[in-house]
Amino acid sequence: MRFLIRTLITAAALALAALMLDGIRVDASGPVRNTLTLIGVALVFGLVNATLKPLFRKAGGCVYWVTLGLAALVVNALLFLLTEWIAGLLGLPFSIDGFWPAFWGAVIVGVVSWVVGLAVPDRESS
Repeated sequence: MRFLIRTLITAAALALAALMLDGIRVDASGPVRNTLTLIGVALVFGLVNATLKPLFRKAGGCVYWVTLGLAALVVNALLFLLTEWIAGLLGLPFSIDGFWPAFWGAVIVGVVSWVVGLAVPDRESS
């Protein structure tokens, strides 16, 4: 149940990013298809973050420390672009127009996820 809630929250955060930024688009035909596309992209984003983000943290731990965590923002943007590429391979009509929309989109999704994460804690903390 928690997985479903987090996926829907990520989908809502992606929708917010698409509404706020000109460089992020969901080009499905109709609100139902847009919603399904956002849920699909949220699943891809969750999978990419769950598999690759820990690897980047371990491999670049020193870089994260030296840059005071700013490298994490760049990594998040790159993971967001990777999500867009995988979504394209899966036929999901989701597009990002470059690094800066990906950067700010990842910031929006990250902030929304963090805020909601305060209200929906992980199993370990409950």
